[in-house]
Amino acid sequence: MERTDGIDVVECERCPALVDCRSRIVNGHGPVDADVALVGEAPGANEDREGRPFVGRSGDVLDEALGAAGIPRETVRIINCVRCRPPDNRDPHEEELANCRPYLDAEVDAVDPEALVTLGKVPAEHLLDRSVGVTDEAGEVYDARIAGAPRRVVVSVHPAATLYDPSQREALDRALERAADLAGESESGQSRLGEF
Repeated sequence: MERTDGIDVVECERCPALVDCRSRIVNGHGPVDADVALVGEAPGANEDREGRPFVGRSGDVLDEALGAAGIPRETVRIINCVRCRPPDNRDPHEEELANCRPYLDAEVDAVDPEALVTLGKVPAEHLLDRSVGVTDEAGEVYDARIAGAPRRVVVSVHPAATLYDPSQREALDRALERAADLAGESESGQSRLGEF
């Protein structure tokens, strides 16, 4: 059984292991016309409980890094590759990523952001369809065809990586600054697109 309401998934049972583990489907959050969309891997325990992506400690890190890049969180769309929490916070399996991909593509198509930022290895490899050295490639911009259109993808480390290794913060900041440049966001969060 599958049911959507616009770009939100209301009901889905494609992945039995995730259906058994989740308490809810965690849809994207933020404006549907955002210039920057952040793509995470999958909901964790906090996200599953609250029903929003990137809450808890990694969400706090993300908020701080977005602020440092001049991007208010309320102006970005935050999406996960998989909308249901995997058991024990494991990485989503390839089949689960594939099952959820039509929902991800529909959301990216609807939002049509200037920049897609992949937060961590799983979303980077999923969207770019190749192996990615996230730390080395953080802040790099790649062209990829996603949801039937050319997109600019910025590779980033996951915000949680900075909790375990504070030296990763520079890579996170670099990626978000690059996304702000692509979206034409100034330090004040005002668009510079009209200047081009």
